[in-house]
Amino acid sequence: MRKLCGVFVALFILIAATNAQELYIFSGAVSDNDDNVLPGASVVLSTGNKGTVTDADGRFYFSNLEAGTYFINVSFVGYKTFRDTLKIRSNQNVDIKLQPSVMTLHEVVVEDNYAQKQKREDSRNIEVINDRFVKMNLSGSLMKSLERLPGVSTIDIGSGQSKPLIRGLGFNRIVVVENGIKHEGQQWGEDHGLEIDQYAVDRVEVVKGPASLMYGSDAIGGVIDIKQLGVPAENSYGGSVDLTGKNNNNLVGTSIDVFARKKAFYYTGRVTLLDFADYRVPTDSVDIYSYKAALYKNYLRNTAGNEQNFHFSFGAIGQRFTTRFYFSDLHSRNGFFANAHGLEPRNVDTALHDRSNRDIQYPYQEVNHLKITNQSEWHGNKLNVEMELGFQNNFRQEWSKYVSHGYMPANFPDTISFNPDLEREFDKDVYSGNLKVSFEPVENLSLTAGIINEFQNNNIGGRGFIIPAFTQFATGTFLYGKYYLSSNSILQAGLRFDYGTINTKAYSDWFTSPVATDDTTGSYLQRSPKIARSFNNISWSVGFNQNWEKVILKANIGRSFRIPIAKELAANGVNYHRFSYEVGDPDLSAEVSYQLDLGGEYNSGNFAIGISPFVNYFPNYIFLNPTSEHDRLYGNGNQVFYYTQSEVLRFGGEIHAHYRMFNPLTVGMIGEYVYSKQISGEKKGFTLPFSPPASLLFNAKYLKENLGWFRNPYFSIDYKLVGRQNRIVPPEENTAGYQLVNLSLGGDIRLRTQKISLAFQIQNLFNRKYFNHTSYYRLINVPEAGRNFVLNVNIPFNKN
Repeated sequence: MRKLCGVFVALFILIAATNAQELYIFSGAVSDNDDNVLPGASVVLSTGNKGTVTDADGRFYFSNLEAGTYFINVSFVGYKTFRDTLKIRSNQNVDIKLQPSVMTLHEVVVEDNYAQKQKREDSRNIEVINDRFVKMNLSGSLMKSLERLPGVSTIDIGSGQSKPLIRGLGFNRIVVVENGIKHEGQQWGEDHGLEIDQYAVDRVEVVKGPASLMYGSDAIGGVIDIKQLGVPAENSYGGSVDLTGKNNNNLVGTSIDVFARKKAFYYTGRVTLLDFADYRVPTDSVDIYSYKAALYKNYLRNTAGNEQNFHFSFGAIGQRFTTRFYFSDLHSRNGFFANAHGLEPRNVDTALHDRSNRDIQYPYQEVNHLKITNQSEWHGNKLNVEMELGFQNNFRQEWSKYVSHGYMPANFPDTISFNPDLEREFDKDVYSGNLKVSFEPVENLSLTAGIINEFQNNNIGGRGFIIPAFTQFATGTFLYGKYYLSSNSILQAGLRFDYGTINTKAYSDWFTSPVATDDTTGSYLQRSPKIARSFNNISWSVGFNQNWEKVILKANIGRSFRIPIAKELAANGVNYHRFSYEVGDPDLSAEVSYQLDLGGEYNSGNFAIGISPFVNYFPNYIFLNPTSEHDRLYGNGNQVFYYTQSEVLRFGGEIHAHYRMFNPLTVGMIGEYVYSKQISGEKKGFTLPFSPPASLLFNAKYLKENLGWFRNPYFSIDYKLVGRQNRIVPPEENTAGYQLVNLSLGGDIRLRTQKISLAFQIQNLFNRKYFNHTSYYRLINVPEAGRNFVLNVNIPFNKN
C-alpha cells in the first residue's frame, strides 16, 4: 500500500509539473493608416474570451496568458474589424493598423478580415452581413431584409410573414440556425413566418447550396446562420436603443438591449416591441378570381399585427472553457387578409374591418416561440470541443369564425371540447443536442468530427385538419477535413451518415360523413392513417480553393438528402393560404440532391467582379402536383394537389461587380438567375412552382468618412429590374416583369458625447404596382406593398 501511495504521489507531481505552464504578456497599440492612435478600440482574445479596450494612447495589455493559439479581434467604429490568429510562446508586443470601412464587392456584404477569410477558406458560396446591413435594409421580417443579398428571395404572405428562398429552394430545404441550434417552428406552412427577432442579430452567414454535411438533411438548399451579440469586453457595460417607424403600415417599434461583464461573468438582454396597422397597396381593388374586392383607402384589410420579443443570455468565461445560456420568448399576433382566407370575399364584414386599420379581427394567427439553449466550448492548443443543447416550444393557433363546409354540422355541437372558432392549433416541442470536436492530427490538416441529434413532438388541435400529430427523430454523424496543399491552395472533404424516423398518428373527422348514398347515420372518416417510416443515407462533399492576392477560385461538388416531412407524407386538408386542397403520399422516398458549385472573384480594390454558377440534379424531387380535381367537402371547391416526386434539373447562379469611380462614389451590379425543369413525371417539361424570375440590381452609393457634422454618411440608390416569369406550373399565372427604385441614406451624428446612428429608406419610391411571383397573394392578384418610408434610429450607450 505504501508503494502504491508513493506511485500516486509521484504520478501527481509529474502531471502537475507537466501542466505547469509559464505565463506570458501580450500588448500592443492600435492606430489607423495615418498613425493616429485609436483610443477606446475593443480588443478581444476569443480563446479564453479576454477583452479590453485601448487607453488614451491607443495601447492595450493582457497578462497571465498561457502558451497557445489565440484569435484576436480588434474593432473600432468607422473601421474594418481586424481578425487574426497568433501563437504565443513568449512575451509579445504588436502594432495593429485598422483600415477605414470602404465599399466592397456587393456593397452590402461585411468585407472585413472574417468575411474575407470565410470566402478564401470555404469552397461553398457564402455571404456575410452584420447588424448594420440589417438596419440599413429593415423590412417586415429578417428574411425580407436579407432579400438584398444575391441569390436570396422570399415567399411572402402579407407584410410580416416571409420564408427564405436560396436559389429558388425554401421551406424544409433551408436550415435557419440561431446560436448553433437549428430553429424549429412550423416551417412547412406558407403563412408560418420564422420566429426570429431581426433586432437581435449581430451577424448572419448565408450558405448558398447544399450544406447537409455540417447542418443536417434539411440543409439541402442552403443555410442561414444567425449569430447574436458576442462576448462583451472585460469590465464593460452598455447597450442601445432602436426606434423604428414605417409609414406604409404605420409601424412603431422599439428594441432595447443591455449588456455587462465583470471579469469572467457577463449577461445580455433585449426587449423588442412592435405594433403595426394594415398595410397599403397601390390599387383600390383586387381581383380574387372572378370577384373584384374593393379596398378601403388602399388598405389590405386585417393585415395588422403586433410583436413582443424577450431575450436574455448569460455566460462564464474561463481560460480554456466558456459557456453561454440563451433564453428567448417571441410572441406575435397577425391578421390574415380578410378577403382571401377561405376564399369567401363576398361574405366579409367590410364595415367591421374598415372601421379601424389597427385592430385585428378574424381570421388571425397567434404564435409563441420559446427557446432555451446552451453553447459550451473548451479550447486546447490543438483540440477544441463544442457542445450545443437546446429546447424549443412552438405554439401556434389560427382563429376564424366557424362556418360549416360539406357535412360539418350547421351549428357547432356543445359536446366538442375545443372552441369552435379555433381553426387549427400546433404545439411542437423540440430537443436538440450537438457535439463537435476539432483537432489537428498533422501539420496543415484540420479535422472536425461531430454528431447532431434532434427530437420533435408536434401535437394538433382545432376543428380543421391539414397534417396529423407526429414525432420525428434525426441523428447524424460527420467527419470534415481541410488540408492546406500550400499557402494558396486548400482541399476540403467530408462524409456524413444520417438516420431518421417519422411517426404520424391516425386522424379522423370529429363529424360524421355518409360513406354511401343511402347512408343515414354516417361515420367518422379517417383523413390520415398511422404512418411509421425510417430513413438513412450518406452525404458527402469535396471542395477546392485556390487563392491569390486578387483572385479567388473555388469549386465544390457533393451529395445531400432530405427526409420527407409530415405534410408531404400525410397531409389531407385545405391550405387556406395557398387556396388549395393538399394530399400527402406515405410512400415518398427521401429526397436526394447532387450539386456542383463554382466560384470566381477578382478584386483589385477599386474594381471587383465575381460569378458563382451552380448545377443541381434531383433524381426524386418532392413537390405539389396540381390536378383537375376539386374539393367540395372541406372547403369552397379548392383545386386538389397531390405530393409526388419527379426527376428535376436546376442550374443558375449569381454575378456581382462594383467599381469605385472616385473615393466617395461606388457603382455596382447584382444579377441572379435560376432555371429548373422537371424531366420526368406528369409535369415533364414544366418548371417548379414559385420559381423566382431573373433579376438585376444596379446600385450607386456615396460614402464618406465625414460630411459636416455627419460621420460615415452614406446615400444609396437601387434600381432593380425583375424579368417576366413565363415558366410556370398551372394553376400559376404568368407574372409581368417590373422595375423598382429604392433609396437609402444615413450616418452617425454626435450630440456632445452621445453617438446616434440614423438609417432612412424609401422603398418603392414611385409607388409602383407590381406582383411578386413568389408571393402566395399573387395567386389572388394582390400586388406588393406601396411606397414605404422607413426610419431606424440607434442610440448606443456603453462604458468600460
